[in-house]
Amino acid sequence: MVLQIGIGFMIAVGLNATVLKKTSRIYKTLLMLPWAMPAYISILLWRVGMFNTEFGVLNKLLTLLGLNKVDFLGNNVIAFGSCLALNLWMALPFMISTIDGALQSVDSSLYESATLDGAGFWVSMRDITIPAIKPIIAPAAVMTTFITFKQFDIVYLLTQQRGYMTGANLNTVITYAHQNAFVSNNYGLSSAVSMLLFVIIILFSLITNRSLREE
Repeated sequence: MVLQIGIGFMIAVGLNATVLKKTSRIYKTLLMLPWAMPAYISILLWRVGMFNTEFGVLNKLLTLLGLNKVDFLGNNVIAFGSCLALNLWMALPFMISTIDGALQSVDSSLYESATLDGAGFWVSMRDITIPAIKPIIAPAAVMTTFITFKQFDIVYLLTQQRGYMTGANLNTVITYAHQNAFVSNNYGLSSAVSMLLFVIIILFSLITNRSLREE
């Protein structure tokens, strides 16, 4: 969630630069493609087209550079990085679009006044941009947290799908619950984990909404 908000914010600010305003329609359309594509298709494309040891684009590039091929899904650390990269690719368009819309709503006269008062880019960002878009980003952050907590398809399809076990031992809360329920037949533990996840998400949502009301 932190990476999605941080990277999404930086990209959205960069895309709102004066130089790129004429091409805004193009990049906004392109940003929708990873988000609009069905998750199952995206994951399979990355698994076969990017991470495959023999035919993947990344290993082809490593070979051209004279480096050894890497098993991107066979090692826990590298597999975690691969899952993280794919998750960011799928989730960033939503965050960028949300922040971009929030930035459009900030009154440009505030920046002009700040510039006349001698405020630089970072001061304007801290004192104008972030406070102005915070009420919009907060619900998006809650939604992103919900999605992250229930993340199942990326880890499962990349490393745990039956017939395509890669050797990496990665689990999210949901894949752990799934494994206990449908592999180990430990339904009690799986139910307890699911209920605990539900309580955590509800508490996080209540705390976030309360902090917004207080502000």
